[in-house]
Amino acid sequence: GWLFWRVMACGRRSGDSKRQVILFILCVCVCQSGAETLRYSLLEEMGRDSFVADIAKDLGVPLSQLAARKARVVSEGDEQLFRLSQNTGVLTAKESLDREEICPQSDSCTLVFKIFFENPLQLIRGEVEIRDVNDNSPVFPEKEMVLKILETASPGSRFPLESAQDKDVGINGLQNYSLGPNPHFSLAIGTGKDGVKYVELVLQRQLDREEQGELNLLLTAIDGGSPPRSGTAQVRIVVVDANDNIPVFEREVYEVRLAENSPLEQLVVRVAAADPDEGSNGEVRYAFTQTSERSRQLFQLNPVTGEIRVAGNLDFEEAKIHKMVVKATDGGGLSAHCKVQVEVLDVNDNAPEIALTSLTASIPEDAPPRTVVALFSVRDRDSGDNGRTECSIDGDLPFSLTPTFDNYYELRTNAALDRERTAEYNITITAMDWGKTRLSSRESIFVQISDVNDNPPEFTQEVYTMWVTENNSPMLRIGSMKATDADEGKNAHVSYALVRQEGKEQPEVSVNPESGDVYILRPLDYEKVPAFEVTVRAADGGSPPLSAQAVLRVVVRDENDNAPVLLHPAPDSSAAGELVPRWAPSGYLVAKVVAVDADAGQNAWLSYELAKATEPGLFRVGLHSGEVRTARAVTERGAARQRLIVLVRDRGQPPRSATATLAVALVDGFSEAHLRVSEEAPAADPDEPLTLYLIASLTCVSALFLATAVAAVVVKVRRAKRSETETLPTFPTTATESNAGSLPRSYVYDVCFAAGTVNSEFRFLRPLFPCFPAGLPPGPGEQRSSVCS
Repeated sequence: GWLFWRVMACGRRSGDSKRQVILFILCVCVCQSGAETLRYSLLEEMGRDSFVADIAKDLGVPLSQLAARKARVVSEGDEQLFRLSQNTGVLTAKESLDREEICPQSDSCTLVFKIFFENPLQLIRGEVEIRDVNDNSPVFPEKEMVLKILETASPGSRFPLESAQDKDVGINGLQNYSLGPNPHFSLAIGTGKDGVKYVELVLQRQLDREEQGELNLLLTAIDGGSPPRSGTAQVRIVVVDANDNIPVFEREVYEVRLAENSPLEQLVVRVAAADPDEGSNGEVRYAFTQTSERSRQLFQLNPVTGEIRVAGNLDFEEAKIHKMVVKATDGGGLSAHCKVQVEVLDVNDNAPEIALTSLTASIPEDAPPRTVVALFSVRDRDSGDNGRTECSIDGDLPFSLTPTFDNYYELRTNAALDRERTAEYNITITAMDWGKTRLSSRESIFVQISDVNDNPPEFTQEVYTMWVTENNSPMLRIGSMKATDADEGKNAHVSYALVRQEGKEQPEVSVNPESGDVYILRPLDYEKVPAFEVTVRAADGGSPPLSAQAVLRVVVRDENDNAPVLLHPAPDSSAAGELVPRWAPSGYLVAKVVAVDADAGQNAWLSYELAKATEPGLFRVGLHSGEVRTARAVTERGAARQRLIVLVRDRGQPPRSATATLAVALVDGFSEAHLRVSEEAPAADPDEPLTLYLIASLTCVSALFLATAVAAVVVKVRRAKRSETETLPTFPTTATESNAGSLPRSYVYDVCFAAGTVNSEFRFLRPLFPCFPAGLPPGPGEQRSSVCS
């Protein structure tokens, strides 16, 4: 409808009703054929952004879909002449269009474009006819034409004149000639087979050189525009003496076929005209006439020999046929004409041209096969097989080409992609024609593969073992766990967290969620927890996130933070009393100091030494056994009461120690000693504090031993499963020796040590004094015990 009204408006402006009717019929035809191709027309020389068409209305597409489907216009050729607004759907010309510049060799000028839609992909072909306006005047090749005419020329003789050239076409092109008033000549206008108008000067009345030797005529060329334009040239007639023979060409038309890659100076054809006259009247010279300027640039005519040679680069794509008129003039001024028609043959001198229409610069690695990556077209300006093309992809890549229509190709994926293997592709597309000497061109397309979260994190180890010394400071860093992710970006950002287990206490460690550093939250006690394990999860930042787990095993190193603990004698009791007969020989066992240390390893290895004694040389202490023995035989002169201080020390760094105080009484006989003891102190009650302390200590040590044994079995079973064996230090063998049989008959000690533990079990038996029934005296050499029960 809009095209109709524009045509009608154009007709009203021109005032030509017949032209209006013709344009209306043309408009109806265009509208009817628009089902397959959109056809529009536009006057040349319209200003920038001139309205061409309402594409949205003509296609019936809502304006919202133009932007959503990324509609755009693509012109054929290198220059984009039109612009499509996605907001209004209006197609406009980007610049003012000059028909003579765009289509210099054609009467009709049609520009082809395509409307390109994405999502889904759609191409719609369109044509815009650039209609001519009368913006060029007819122009003669020469401002002055000189004709030499014999005075003997008879009326009716015709003399061809140079035709005017008008760049406009149709009604705006050259339409008529007129000649200024004169008594001798008139004009004859004709049209050749090719539709080009030519003009001839017709002699109406015979010339008389003596009466008038030269005539000046004004020749006017007029086009059919509204208003019409015109151009003029002077025609100077020189009347010469009689020359009754004119040159005669061998042929009226010379037809030649010539390849477009013909070299310069190559002979095209040789025209020849004969003149039987003698002298200067028989000398013939040749020149181009009624020939376009472009043909004069491409071909050179020798004026003497009539040879036409190549003077420029012929191009089949520019013009397929060149027409020239050669004028042969003798010395008397008589001339004849012939036509030369050169047909240019195509050679394969144009490589295919690849024009990229649409490109997806990045595609996800999980894109399915047959995903469209790019859309491009291939054009070859040659003809026949020289213009037939084929496309291929260089290398073994997971992409393929699919021809669509109108020399368009789609670049698609044909296999699964993996960004971790190949993150980007440089795809080289080769377009090759089918000429005898095949020409090709290449276009590189760079496609990046975007990451998806398809790789879970991976720890560098399945089990991480870290060591920490007990009594550590809070928030102590003891190591780091590391997990890597083959993805990139947030999909490769790994965060760490402890795996909480129901029913278990909160772990003693913390893991930095960003770095994986492991920290101990609070001080640890080796004696309570020698080792523990937690599970750490590493998760990436994908959606949904992927994760992996690893075991963190924390082993606590022992520190010498426990001093030896005396089991006998009890540290909170009064000094223990031991009885030694005066007759005791050297090496006599006086007592046994028993101590334990809750630490492990060398921190629990104990040594005993005599720190202080009433008579230092009388007693000695076993370094590892803690046995107090006489260093020499007891003498009568020795003090009856001896006080010994035994120092118990571990091997830690620094060492810790404890002291035990022993009171030793030297007696002549056990009965006497017993009486003295009975006089000085009341009889021992089974319920007194020492007995209670010993029973409680025995119970605690036994329970601790059983717990330690169970824990050791569990730890060994776990270590056996992991094929990891850890050997804990053991006490020296001398520390486990017991010689209860060497004690005095009054005391017997059983000491049990478990290798590899920090606990011991001690059993103490009361004095083995014989007990007698009440009222019965002891036998000879026997003594009643005050501690019988």
